[in-house]
Amino acid sequence: MSTDFQKARDALGARLRELRISGPAGRLTGPQLSERLGWPHSKIYKLENGRQTATAEDLSAWAEATGQPATAEELHSRLKGLESHVRSWRRQLAAGHRPVQDAITTEHARTSTLRIWENSLVPGMVQTPDYARAVFTRHAQLMRSPKDTEEAVRVRVRRQEALYDTAKRHRIIMWEGALRSLVCSPQVLAAQLDRLVSMIGLDTVELGIVPFVAPLKIYPANGFWLYDERLAVVEDWHAELWIDDTDSIAVYLRTWNSLRDSAVFGVEAQRVITDAQRSLSAS
Repeated sequence: MSTDFQKARDALGARLRELRISGPAGRLTGPQLSERLGWPHSKIYKLENGRQTATAEDLSAWAEATGQPATAEELHSRLKGLESHVRSWRRQLAAGHRPVQDAITTEHARTSTLRIWENSLVPGMVQTPDYARAVFTRHAQLMRSPKDTEEAVRVRVRRQEALYDTAKRHRIIMWEGALRSLVCSPQVLAAQLDRLVSMIGLDTVELGIVPFVAPLKIYPANGFWLYDERLAVVEDWHAELWIDDTDSIAVYLRTWNSLRDSAVFGVEAQRVITDAQRSLSAS
């Protein structure tokens, strides 16, 4: 978890503690507040000490219980700032995958050049509906989130219309492992690989594959997406990181360029995809 994120969470906890001890009816102890809220005392401790991130509902309840309901708006604003960079999957997926897809679609619309690196999955921008369906289904199972798979698939596929927009450029690089990961049935993966072959040569898309045997300038770590040079979105198991500071974006851009140097394109990329198709047929 980022240092900046933890500092912001600590600051929010300090503000919550301040509200608890300075209410209009006098100081509340932690046990007294937990009793009012019907929470375990440990939750009060964790929130005030930056050990747990509050929900919007938690903050509204805290403002009411400390006799200061007018502070709820301020607390919600602090929470929004906290989550603008580290967006936990638990919160993002509370209403399913569709809202997450809508949020990223907004960023796509603002972007002229999208650079993508993926090491284990075919990127969403070139996924077939069946492949996307398998990915969403498995992620919802892992996160125990609402299953709105069909809606999320529709939004993702609709976003792919941008691939044919001559005002945009999509520069996509994948590790060869993404071509071989059986995150779906072999039949679905076979169709997905056919789709990738069809992307090669498209004027608005640069599709590169980093083969297993390629010499690497940098190890092929987790995936990330660069929206022009203003935003990097990095996925981890607990959260998405939305990074907008210039220095960090420069690191991701250098990383992307280093990975691109190891990639093959055109006929050579098609050959790597074809090898993956053959291996799939033989298995």
